[in-house]
Amino acid sequence: MKRMRTTIALLVAAALAAAMLGAFASASSASRSTGEKNIVETAIAAGRFTTLTSLLTKAGLADTLATGGPFTVFAPTDAAFAKVPKATLAGLAKHPAQLKAVLLYHVVPGSVTASEVVKLSSAKTLEGSSVLIKANKGGVFVNQAKVTTPDVMASNGVIHVINKVLIPPKNIVATAKAAGKFTTLAALLKKSGLAGTLAKKGPFTVFAPTDAAFAKVPKASLAALAKNKAKLRAVLLYHVVKGQLTAGQAMKLRSAKTLEGKSLKIRVKGGKVIVGGATVTKADVLASNGVIHAINKVLIP
Repeated sequence: MKRMRTTIALLVAAALAAAMLGAFASASSASRSTGEKNIVETAIAAGRFTTLTSLLTKAGLADTLATGGPFTVFAPTDAAFAKVPKATLAGLAKHPAQLKAVLLYHVVPGSVTASEVVKLSSAKTLEGSSVLIKANKGGVFVNQAKVTTPDVMASNGVIHVINKVLIPPKNIVATAKAAGKFTTLAALLKKSGLAGTLAKKGPFTVFAPTDAAFAKVPKASLAALAKNKAKLRAVLLYHVVKGQLTAGQAMKLRSAKTLEGKSLKIRVKGGKVIVGGATVTKADVLASNGVIHAINKVLIP
């Protein structure tokens, strides 16, 4: 009976996935153009990317996207840019380097059509960092932005219309600090001498205990650990896996080798990922050099 329920659940999941992909493919076919104009000309002709094209010109990227390629552009509409505070947008426009970085974070080398996008879990942008890609019954998402119109074809690539502006992530340590719930972890990384490594190198996957998770550890044990640098490093490295491992990828694994040397057991229960006895409470927090998954317990080698 249990096997039958599992089989039925898998068939339902497969049917939903097939329906989603079919709908996305249909939208893709409907949105295809002749592709006679380049990416910039296509964006201008569409009439809803005036802010994007203006910023491309200001950043000195318009010629590149008009004559180079092929490129895949995840293009925020004017409505998407309208969600960004005016002061933020104005400040960005005054800093060419930052503006260029933000715009290049929307561009992937090569012409990646909708049918290829849905097979990816991430894609490296021209900015250098990767965007995470998720496809489910709700649609296709690039980070937190939804693809509203796929496959607007151009002579030198393809445009996928999105409903939010993408912001390049910071490194793992900076991202953890900015989240505001990993202060203990950030402090211990600094004390152990690992902060520099996780800030500059990678990519890494960090199963990051929250402050609430560290609060479950007896104060005496935590104080003793902080005084023993070798043990502290071992504990912290036991939370780090080499490479960028998304939640979707982790769910397909039974274990993952950590930088400490030992492996973490991985399983899925009730739709949640369990890593070494800790539950992933927030998955896929993207960083420029990897990804963070928040967990509710501190892992001990």
